Amino acid sequence: MTSGAAPERPAGRVGVVLVSHSREVAESTAALARALVGTGDPAPAVPAGGLPDGSIGTNAELIRRAVEEADQRAGVVVVCDMGSAVLTVRTLLAEKEFEGAHIADAPFVEGAVAAVVTASAGGDLDAVLAATADARTYRKI
Repeated sequence: MTSGAAPERPAGRVGVVLVSHSREVAESTAALARALVGTGDPAPAVPAGGLPDGSIGTNAELIRRAVEEADQRAGVVVVCDMGSAVLTVRTLLAEKEFEGAHIADAPFVEGAVAAVVTASAGGDLDAVLAATADARTYRKI
């Protein structure tokens, strides 16, 4: 006999949200990160760029929606480009807007790729955050 309550769905993979001042930058970085996974089954990588009218800026509501979309109950890592993107996400996190969401201290493109690749490989929240932290140390020369 069942209690009538729906069974709780199991947690999926860590989701990644990419917050940029530019919609195009967020979308293209998400596409790049997904493409570099190589398996055809990337973890959620959701862009949250620009303002609702398409202009440059950051928008708390777009970020909220992106976090909800990326959340598979295994945590969400938010990678920001700079300035007000970081401040907006920090404010939302301080207000306890998102359970299980964490901001990554990482460069935008490198951090996004590290996060999506690691999450797609099944890395847990700690592993994804560690991968984004490691992206800070990538040397180019």
